[in-house]
Amino acid sequence: MADTVSKHIDMTTGSLWRNIPLFAFPVAATSILEQLSNLIATVIIGNFSGDQGTLAMAAVGSNVPLTSLMLNLFIGMSLGSNVVIANAIGRNDQNMVKRAVHTSILMALVGFVVIALGEIFAEPMLAALNVPAETMPLASLYLRVFLLSMPSILLYNFEAAIFRSVGITRMPLQALAVSTVLNIGLDLIFVPVLHWGVAGVAIATAIAYTVSAATLFIRLLKTDSVVRVTPRDLAIDPVALKRIVKIGLPAGIQSAVFAVANIIIQSAINSLGTEVMAASSAAMSLEYVCYNLLNSFSQACTTFVGQNHGARQIDRCTKTLKACLVEGGIVALTTIIVIVGLGREILSLFNSDPNIVSIGYIRVCSIFPAYAFSMFYENMSGYLRGFGISLTPALITMICVCGIRFYWVFCVFPHFRTFANIMMVYPISLGTTAFFMVVAVLLCHPARTYRATQAKATALSLIHI
Repeated sequence: MADTVSKHIDMTTGSLWRNIPLFAFPVAATSILEQLSNLIATVIIGNFSGDQGTLAMAAVGSNVPLTSLMLNLFIGMSLGSNVVIANAIGRNDQNMVKRAVHTSILMALVGFVVIALGEIFAEPMLAALNVPAETMPLASLYLRVFLLSMPSILLYNFEAAIFRSVGITRMPLQALAVSTVLNIGLDLIFVPVLHWGVAGVAIATAIAYTVSAATLFIRLLKTDSVVRVTPRDLAIDPVALKRIVKIGLPAGIQSAVFAVANIIIQSAINSLGTEVMAASSAAMSLEYVCYNLLNSFSQACTTFVGQNHGARQIDRCTKTLKACLVEGGIVALTTIIVIVGLGREILSLFNSDPNIVSIGYIRVCSIFPAYAFSMFYENMSGYLRGFGISLTPALITMICVCGIRFYWVFCVFPHFRTFANIMMVYPISLGTTAFFMVVAVLLCHPARTYRATQAKATALSLIHI
């Protein structure tokens, strides 16, 4: 696991068509491994919990929107670290790199605040989701235990963002691969053997993430890269923090609004009964795996544009967006064909009940084709974030995703209370968001704006001469 500077992906030179997949696929594999633990946990819960299998699956599934809300908000903050560090590397500002790295590490401490608030409001939050009374005890237990892993999860993601900003993508993958194997092993001990149920799954997650976070921290202490961490330098730098928050907070909000909208949708799903909850939970686990695969190109776009923007290679920023759209589109199309074609067989691995498989397949057929829109606007968002434009895509996502989904749940769904109806909101909201994100890129046109600003600065300097 030794890393050297030679193993970094050089984002400012070489072939983008080659380097972007080299960056994106390890990021995708890392994200998929993160979801794989949850996916396998759902399978274990569904098959080794006896008569409570469906109830346990429903309990875990009902928590997904809440846990996603918390994770997405703060993981979005880690994107701020990614952009700030990548941009500083591009302009060879090693002092800012150092300050941003050490600030990012300490930002993970906010996870302890999340634990405190979550433990207090666990049941009220679940009640707001219309979690059925028979599911509430298990759902509440899972959430309370899961929250204990929050500091480790945040630390791991900030550490991963630090490594990716300098072009090291394999190390976060390696650390998570070890912890994923550990997580699965602990799931198989805690659930079938010790009969700890949903609490065992949550405990396994906490232990596994602690191991992955500790592994990356040790590597940051030993790396020969510019992002090396020195314990005596650990401090919050106000300038670095401001830059990270300026980019990361809107990015976090953009990610979190999906979770907020999904909370509203999950509330509607919960009102349809435990069987529908279990079916939706199984499909959702598969869905997150696929989404993370597609989203890896957005992260590549953000990081490559960030470095090249810092290096003032604006033409290369534009070429990065084009490459991410083409290569991400190919991956999206392939994934959609495979998942829709094999959807029933895959869902049966979670729960063999034919009715649950059929209900879950409705979600697969409704959402997965819509990921073509998702891939499109996520790359557009990544492109804007790489230039430091983070608020605009966040506002578009908030209005189009949350607005449409809120309207659908409260105005359309009450008149047609079916699972198929609630699923239709996904392609509608994602397609609308993609359209307005294209409009935003055309209006902002950061590359053209940058060139105009530089030309104006050059003209002014000549006048003064």
